[in-house]
Amino acid sequence: MKTGTWLHDDFPVHVILAVLGLSLVGIIALISIGLSQPGAWYQHSYVKQILFLLIAVSLAYLVYRLPVSRIHKYAYTFYGLGLVGVTMPYFFHRVAGTHRWISLGGIQVQPSELAKVFLVIALARFLSDHKPENLKFREIILSMILVAIPVGIVANQPDLGTALILFAPLFPMLFWAGARPYHLFLFIAPLLSILTAFHTLSFSLWGILLLGIIYLSRPTLLAGVTVYFSNLFLGLLSPYFWGLLKPYQQERILTFLNPEKDPLGSAYQIIQSQTAIGSGGLFGKGFGQGTQTHLKFLPVQESDFILSVIGEELGFIVIAAVLITFAWLLIRILRTSYECRDRFVSLMAMGFSIIFLAHVFVNAAMTVGMIPVKGLPLPFISYGGSFLVTSYIMLGLILKSELKQLD
Repeated sequence: MKTGTWLHDDFPVHVILAVLGLSLVGIIALISIGLSQPGAWYQHSYVKQILFLLIAVSLAYLVYRLPVSRIHKYAYTFYGLGLVGVTMPYFFHRVAGTHRWISLGGIQVQPSELAKVFLVIALARFLSDHKPENLKFREIILSMILVAIPVGIVANQPDLGTALILFAPLFPMLFWAGARPYHLFLFIAPLLSILTAFHTLSFSLWGILLLGIIYLSRPTLLAGVTVYFSNLFLGLLSPYFWGLLKPYQQERILTFLNPEKDPLGSAYQIIQSQTAIGSGGLFGKGFGQGTQTHLKFLPVQESDFILSVIGEELGFIVIAAVLITFAWLLIRILRTSYECRDRFVSLMAMGFSIIFLAHVFVNAAMTVGMIPVKGLPLPFISYGGSFLVTSYIMLGLILKSELKQLD
């Protein structure tokens, strides 16, 4: 990593202030939501969020003080704790029909959030222990198994959104570690074959593109033919894979493609979110003045759709500021990963940046109807103790790498 005073002083302060600013925007939105909620002030979500924030900042500082050598040494222990954590909800009562949370003294904890941190640490340890020239197909398979175990457990809870987030860092971290792009393509191609098979023209174009990629990669004739026709076969099985989805998952996808199909049912969330953001205009309706928010037309407004609340009351200007801040943070984290000479820390920073990017993209795109509704919160802003703590722990590890505290 290059030397420079900004790495030791200015940059960490700027990051901390930016993240606290995002948390403040979230608390302001939660205070506004609480204006129309019954109960005493101390029962409202913004009070709990402030307490969560204090805990999160404290844990981020503790993580920051922890030597990187210790994190590397106990990476697989953390991974094991993460697996234990994501299986614990199965021993508690269902909440909203799912096994996602455990109750500790009246507080609900979602272990799959912390599993994101533990998984990235373990994957960074595994990949950093192999030099780029030694990262072969076998190591890619082992990395996928390492990720597939918690992903499978979480997906079965069911929590498909968090499962996808757990899976998201895998390929970027493999690429960053030195895996051959063609090897990674072999794992991504089946998914593309299934997705494009629902449309004849897209499947035909994909078949041509697939043939070109295989030709340019120059595998053996047998390997190339096997890859090509196995992907075509998977495409033909797309109706079977569609049938594996639960009815509500199918409905969300169909609603995304055609929101007018069920405006009072599965499309209700998207329509109300778009209405809230659109009605806010450039500068918003004003604090506490959002009709969609306070008349409760906007669902899950404290977490999944908090960006819609911000858009309705504070306007597009504030939404743009939030997204620009996230973009700045992500660029800084990626720069850390690029400049850091410690392979383990570099891979950790890459993994955490992908998790943040996935959350921001999915949450923002979901609120404006660009993708199907998926219950993923906005980092540092959405209500929820488990994810807020997880976000700040990842921030603590990133700041540690920025300051090069590689004990």
